[in-house]
Amino acid sequence: MIPTRIIHPSSEPAQAPREWLIANGLGGYATGTIAGPPIRRYHGWLVAALPPPLGRTMLVNRIEDIVHLGDGRQFSLGTGADSDGTLLEFRLEWGLPVWLFQCGDCLIERRLVMEYGRNVTHARWRVLAGHCRSLSIRPWMQARPHGMPVNAAPAWGETAIYGAELEASSPDYPPVRMILDGLDGEAVADSLTTSLFYANEAEGGDPSQGPLWSPGHLLCGLDRDHGAELTLRCDDAAAGGCDDFSPDDAWIAEIARRQSLLARAHPSLRQGAAAELVLAADSFVVTPRHRLAAGASRSIMAGYHWFADWGRDTMIALEGLTLLTGRADEAKLILQGFAQHVRDGLIPNMFPDGHEDGLYNTADATLWFFHAVGRVVATTHDLDFLRAQLPVLTDIVGHHQAGTRFGIAMDPADGLLRQGEDGLQLTWMDAKVEDWVVTPRRGKAVEINALWYNAIALMAEWHTLLGLDANPYRALAARIRAAFNRRFWAESLGYLFDVVDGPGGDDGSLRPNQLFAISLPHAVLDPARWPMVMAALRDHLLSPVGMRSLSPDHPAYKPHFFGDRWARDGSYHQGTVWAWLICPFAEAWLKTHPDDADQVKADLHAMLPHLDQFGIGSIGEVFDAEPPHLPRGCISQAWSVAEWLRAWALCYDHKY
Repeated sequence: MIPTRIIHPSSEPAQAPREWLIANGLGGYATGTIAGPPIRRYHGWLVAALPPPLGRTMLVNRIEDIVHLGDGRQFSLGTGADSDGTLLEFRLEWGLPVWLFQCGDCLIERRLVMEYGRNVTHARWRVLAGHCRSLSIRPWMQARPHGMPVNAAPAWGETAIYGAELEASSPDYPPVRMILDGLDGEAVADSLTTSLFYANEAEGGDPSQGPLWSPGHLLCGLDRDHGAELTLRCDDAAAGGCDDFSPDDAWIAEIARRQSLLARAHPSLRQGAAAELVLAADSFVVTPRHRLAAGASRSIMAGYHWFADWGRDTMIALEGLTLLTGRADEAKLILQGFAQHVRDGLIPNMFPDGHEDGLYNTADATLWFFHAVGRVVATTHDLDFLRAQLPVLTDIVGHHQAGTRFGIAMDPADGLLRQGEDGLQLTWMDAKVEDWVVTPRRGKAVEINALWYNAIALMAEWHTLLGLDANPYRALAARIRAAFNRRFWAESLGYLFDVVDGPGGDDGSLRPNQLFAISLPHAVLDPARWPMVMAALRDHLLSPVGMRSLSPDHPAYKPHFFGDRWARDGSYHQGTVWAWLICPFAEAWLKTHPDDADQVKADLHAMLPHLDQFGIGSIGEVFDAEPPHLPRGCISQAWSVAEWLRAWALCYDHKY
């Protein structure tokens, strides 16, 4: 069965703009709304992943495609204007976008695909019914870093014509070739400029009016027997690959690749919404061109459109994106790549676009690295891989015990881990606007110490597995566990403190961070306390689309996530729902209630309507904390997709 998701725009009003996205395995992508012009700075038909110092680059913002009928009428496809052809249907077929337009008595289909591993986008138009005379295509461009505001000064280029091919070049970027294959195709160099309004940028308080340049237009005949095929190719020689793929060739090759992805996936993930999310998961696993020594390395893009590869997100998403999808070898490459970048006992928090070096301001990403290594070893039983990583893991533990950057250090009095410095946000609750750290959480944070215990317990397990002395790690793990249960349990609240020994004392805010004291493979919390914790979390934090980041009873609770950067980041972890937390909740619930897998399945099913919203066929980053739980942030987020898949497979394999 072909994984397909069908949207009928006229019959289903959306709560938020519906957007599509396809990716090329390098971090590049093509994306837009299902109908209408771009509304984000990131919307474009060719966003290329280029080597440093460029990074991901907007090259072709939009295509204006106009159908000319034999009676002289003409219809624009997907511009939002009154003269538009009617969009009857949008669908994802194998995760690839297909549009069906009605233009008078003519039915037009448009398909889009990117070549895997190359900065190339192909589009294909077909007449399915009625009669059409010709198709004209005008590309609009604003070459710039993909995250740069839309009012950036344009880098107008030079235009060359080669038959039915336009080539646009500018001094700072590789040339872009626009090649039309159709009946009597021709290219015309008639340069134009215009300005476009981006509604989403205006909503966020950012510049919303931006210039665009068109180098010319392409024209060809279009009838039932002769379609039109457009190739947008960034002449980035370093990307390699085949130069003579047609859109049909590219479509066939990409579908075959996607079929193989499903064939390798966990048995529970090969059909229905789960299969769609396996295809969405593929977009995040990339060969990172923003590192000079990328070669055979792999990484994970944290979310589209604006996130690059983040250490924390990578480690959390690794199992769902790779191990459950039959890509264990790529999982090892990802971990080996991050291991090479360990500094002072820390893995990078992130690798910024266009930069080779990482930023290290994180207290938890390195501890999640232990968890990710543990999942790879448990899945593959590859002891050679474990042996190769053990020196790095041992070095990390030593740095944490002695103390490393950002105030990250084991307290010698109790073995717990503390972290924090003024002006820094080191946990996953990391929102910061200029000098304002929204949730600093300095002190001993609950999930940091759950991860610390899990890491030390894993070290004891691995040393035993490899025939090494595990006693020091067993002793430290026992010490951490005793101190954790003594210090974090809040008897009067019936759940765990979020932070202890902080500048303001102990923080009793009800947040989802305490989930990890139960959900991790080595759970640090006394099982007798699990039912009370889980009851509090289900009653106060669980929503139909994930977990709230703060209880509605808290005075700092924010029910909505919108507005300018200050408003958005001020609510990011103050109530806003995070989809990825559904799996830690599912794990912890099944550990606490082993016979209640049906409840977990119901929780997961409640999230599926979201696949028709926002990023079609994927799961977004965050949601408003209150109904109707509007989707916000990234339209497609790595750990949101990965953790839903992991929770679904967990129900299938339920063994608690």
